Amino acid sequence: MITALYAGTFDPATYGHIDVVRRAAGLFDKVIVGVSVNPRKTPLFSTEERVEMLLESCKEFENVEVAVVPGLVVDFAREVGARVIVRGLRAVSDFESELQMASTNRAMAPEVETVFFTPAPEYHYLSASLVSDIARFGGDISQFVPAHVGMRLRDKLGKKLNSG
Repeated sequence: MITALYAGTFDPATYGHIDVVRRAAGLFDKVIVGVSVNPRKTPLFSTEERVEMLLESCKEFENVEVAVVPGLVVDFAREVGARVIVRGLRAVSDFESELQMASTNRAMAPEVETVFFTPAPEYHYLSASLVSDIARFGGDISQFVPAHVGMRLRDKLGKKLNSG
């Protein structure tokens, strides 16, 4: 049985992320979608909120679980028995940093492979920060995120905008 780990911030989860999950779920026996806790980032949503949104977004995939990655992704991969780390590549600009991360992970855990997925063409340009910016300015995000994510994003940003 091959377990894959697809880790990221997912702040918020987009259709691009879900596309990668769908395709990974078709290739691997088990996929763990890991919500990363990165102290260098200040996410809009709490870790718990991101987990909840991903659980809802991934409920159609029987072989997908959602978990929190509290530290290094490669350490978590070992902990959960993942033999593969899945990474998404949207554009050539992502490649350099992703290659550096994959090479470092290989040095730390040679038994864990990194596999890159490119999103479907309709999601190549899509990023969570771009979706958040569109929502912040009142734009329609329905084509970029599931409805439940869009509602949470509008609620979160509405509260943020009204309090500041």
